[in-house]
Amino acid sequence: MDFPLAGIRVVDVSSTFMGPYCTMLLAQWGAEVVKVEPPGGDVVRKIGDVRGTSMGPVFLNVNRGKRSVLLDLKQDGGRALLERLVTRADVVVHNLRPDAAERLGLSADAVLRVNPRAVHCAFRGFAAGGPYADRPAYDDVIQAASGMAAVQGGAGGAEYVRTAAADKIVGLMGAAAVLAALRGRDVTGAGQVVEVPMLETMAGFMLLEQQGGWVFDPPAGPAGYARTASPHRRPCRTKDGHLAVMIYTDAQWRAFFTCIGRPELAAEPRYRTIRERTEHIDELYALLNTHMATRTTEDWLAELERRDIPAGRVNTLTDLFSDPHLAATGFFESLDHPTEGPLRLPRQPVRFGPDTGRQDHPLHAPALGEHSLEVAREAGLDEAEIGRLLTSGALAHPSDTAHTDKDGEGRRWQTSNTP
Repeated sequence: MDFPLAGIRVVDVSSTFMGPYCTMLLAQWGAEVVKVEPPGGDVVRKIGDVRGTSMGPVFLNVNRGKRSVLLDLKQDGGRALLERLVTRADVVVHNLRPDAAERLGLSADAVLRVNPRAVHCAFRGFAAGGPYADRPAYDDVIQAASGMAAVQGGAGGAEYVRTAAADKIVGLMGAAAVLAALRGRDVTGAGQVVEVPMLETMAGFMLLEQQGGWVFDPPAGPAGYARTASPHRRPCRTKDGHLAVMIYTDAQWRAFFTCIGRPELAAEPRYRTIRERTEHIDELYALLNTHMATRTTEDWLAELERRDIPAGRVNTLTDLFSDPHLAATGFFESLDHPTEGPLRLPRQPVRFGPDTGRQDHPLHAPALGEHSLEVAREAGLDEAEIGRLLTSGALAHPSDTAHTDKDGEGRRWQTSNTP
């Protein structure tokens, strides 16, 4: 059985994290993704590039399963080849600002003019029509503007979440929006225009549980969510380490109160329902932290599992590579990259049923321009046209192409579970 997006062609003219994460997901779900890169390539190629190969770890992760074409879109020839790619595409994804998209022929009007069935997905910092519409935006700016940094910092002042949360969340939203648009095209036969704005996406994400009394008009109370705002909400210190414990339902709190020898607390008016417990969450978390400190991590894990109370160790990033559950489920895979050698990468976590098996379609991240020639040929250019583009610099490919299989099958590499 094929992966669900088998046969879908995506032209990806995005860079950094957000758009490439969206298109990586589409590739992992079966789509054929052509990544159009400028001279010099996507800037993330250089992040952590300790080998000096323009194949840094972020790029290797977020651009798996794509083919790279190096096009100079400032040249007529580069834009003409891009247009050919667009005419054959089901989806076009970019994170260009509107004026740049217009210049390069990637505005929604330009794309649908040459391919009326295309899904045009544009990532933007801010939605069209507002005073911020033309501003540049990156993850940190959106974490601040959406309220995420203020919530994360709490009373101590604003702080960023220590991962590119906005980029990745908006990338996920973009992937979902593309799938919805493809379904709409299946019904209507017409292309779809999709705008995925970062601020609006993250504001909605934050307000889901944080809007509080401001759901009502006029407001019936403050914004925010007391449980996540509690200064006591943190991994609990045990006798020999730390443990994450999340007690939420009535049954879980009754089980915990019994566990610590205080079953009568379940009848306390302050703790009987989730509403009352949320209002008094600082007291409950202080009680939890006090008791966690009396036993070892292993003792508590066994006890809480027996009582069906959610708990888990506090892993470092390095711990993930030896986690027994991730090992048992085959979360990591080994990949023999054609230029970077052996890699260990996380598999895409979504399973589509037993018949799809494990992913064995293109998984490696491409060298800059690795597939320029094969994609140009697929787009219908003859050797003379390709030669002219190469001479002008509008099209380029790696000088060492020994690893590139001319029939296009060289991008399909065998994978296996990491031992």
